[in-house]
Amino acid sequence: MSKPIQQRTLRTRARLLEEADALVRESGYEALRVEDVVARAGVAKGTFFAHFRDKDALMELLIGGELDTLLERAESVPVPRDVAGICAQLMPLHSFMTSERYVFDVILRYSGAAAVSEIGPIAKSFDRYVTLVAGWISAGSYRRDVDAELLAEGVQAFAVQSMALQFCALHAAQSFEARLQTYLRAWLTPAV
Repeated sequence: MSKPIQQRTLRTRARLLEEADALVRESGYEALRVEDVVARAGVAKGTFFAHFRDKDALMELLIGGELDTLLERAESVPVPRDVAGICAQLMPLHSFMTSERYVFDVILRYSGAAAVSEIGPIAKSFDRYVTLVAGWISAGSYRRDVDAELLAEGVQAFAVQSMALQFCALHAAQSFEARLQTYLRAWLTPAV
């Protein structure tokens, strides 16, 4: 029989997450230091590591939470009817994902692309993204020779490719959204 988690433990974890979130909002994700989190939360550094394996484990929760919030917003608006609409509805999510190179790197590491033993919030958000976009594709006038879920996985892959190119000086001349729309028109438009 498992031992119930003490309320004090839950409060301490919540305080660590709250203070980390506040620090991120002040200075960004990359600037977050474990030392600052524990100082603001008023706990020892060992307490932090009793709750989180490392800084990246904390970041996975914070970034995953923001991805969930942005996906909720995308789910709550009318279904986009064209590629430009899909790109526009996903733009807040994609903008967050590229807000800092560090954020993008953490997202890629925890996206499920690498073999991980535990599926966390970022990997779950990647699955949620595919489900959302597959629904949009099913409701629209897109190609029908490929399953909507596979098309949605392609949308996600093209989005990640477009985001990665944003961090490359050779490809900085074209905007993320313009690049993504070009890819998606080629990927989603039915053959004539």
